[in-house]
Amino acid sequence: MITARLREEATEIWEKIFKHDFVAQLYEGTLPLDKFKFYILQDFNYLVGLSRALAVIASKAEYPLMAEILELARAEITTEMKNYEDLLNKLGFTLKDAIKVEPTLVNSAYMDFMLSTAYRGSVVEGLTALLPCFWSYAEIAEYHREKLERNPVKIYREWGEVYLSEEYLKLVKRLREIIDSQGGEYEKLKRIFITGSKFELAFWDMAWRGGDVF
Repeated sequence: MITARLREEATEIWEKIFKHDFVAQLYEGTLPLDKFKFYILQDFNYLVGLSRALAVIASKAEYPLMAEILELARAEITTEMKNYEDLLNKLGFTLKDAIKVEPTLVNSAYMDFMLSTAYRGSVVEGLTALLPCFWSYAEIAEYHREKLERNPVKIYREWGEVYLSEEYLKLVKRLREIIDSQGGEYEKLKRIFITGSKFELAFWDMAWRGGDVF
């Protein structure tokens, strides 16, 4: 299984993600709310970039895979983004507030990586660039499941529970199945997956710092 091999290659990076201060404090409920607010505003903009990448990837796929990827993109816009709009409101922000936010350099670079891979690469390469985001969130939630159950902060608990839901886990499973069935040049997919994993770690670092290092 290609995705299982890719995941094993990225173990060291993912272990750092699981134990990252931002992630650990978010799941145990001790993360300062201001840090979470900053993260949500950046992540909202990232999800817009991810949806664009999905649309580009879908344009390259043959039917019926094209329709399936387009449905995933639609779900990101209508369901995931709607959930984020509700979350923004709970945090005291409007949709306009989120749209006005300037993406950090890390966020911009991550979105550019996804989009450039989607435009220049094959369908499987484009999906592999996105997979670390989808998959790592599911593993993070499982890794910190017990902390989440005891989390005293309702908004953190509700946010984390999404990534343990049956619907979300089915999505991750299906993405892996598509990549495994499509195949591709392994070394190239490995470089893409490792880069995406590094961007995930960098994103958590950026959220913890509250911005770029410059």
